[in-house]
Amino acid sequence: MTGKLLLRGMIAGVVGGLMAFLFARLYGEPLVDFAIAFEEQASHAAGEAAEPELVSRATQAGLGLLTGVIVYSAALGGILSLVFALVLGRFSALGARPLAALLALAGFVAVILVPAIKYPANPPAVGSPETIVIRTQLYFIMLMVSVAVMIVAFALARQTWARLGAWNAVLLGGLAYIAVMAAVMTLLPEINEVPETFSAVMLWRFRLASLGLQAIIWGAQGLLFGFLAERLLSGAAPQGARRLGRA
Repeated sequence: MTGKLLLRGMIAGVVGGLMAFLFARLYGEPLVDFAIAFEEQASHAAGEAAEPELVSRATQAGLGLLTGVIVYSAALGGILSLVFALVLGRFSALGARPLAALLALAGFVAVILVPAIKYPANPPAVGSPETIVIRTQLYFIMLMVSVAVMIVAFALARQTWARLGAWNAVLLGGLAYIAVMAAVMTLLPEINEVPETFSAVMLWRFRLASLGLQAIIWGAQGLLFGFLAERLLSGAAPQGARRLGRA
């Protein structure tokens, strides 16, 4: 059964990746082109030589983008399906669709949204090459802490479910997550390397497009995988009942 769920999770990931690719082509890539042009103008004004283009921009925005998004989304779908298989019937009484949607929503918040609030995505022209290592390290620290705190928040809600009721238990877990992550954001250092001449509007649009692409991928995982998993599980239940009847 786990293998069948894994296959459906990866199928949902491929579909979500295709949707995200179309979104990126329409809304994300024009912003990347603007950032690259800005970076080239700044380099030219500073008298710096243009760097050789190892991969053409057409390939980056076409086949390269498609391959990267599909692989990422399919892998994400596989991970979500494995977590779903682990949680279903063991730690949650939710059905397939609501459980898949809840896992996808929690994953999007913990893995994408909260880290992006502290360290948002930046276009190519933003950020110094000398600080890329520390920026990457801080981002992954934020990501790992966010995921760990989200797991603890879920455990807290589950433990208090019977005593406080569903609404209060979920509210308690959510408030605990927000409080801890607010403290973590305060403790971690700020990074602001946006050039003063870079368009604030274009930066805002780029960050929104980055979040939008991730929202499409995670949303497709939660909705499509939930649908496929529900059909699989509903088909398996009658077969099990028929075997018991023959016995």
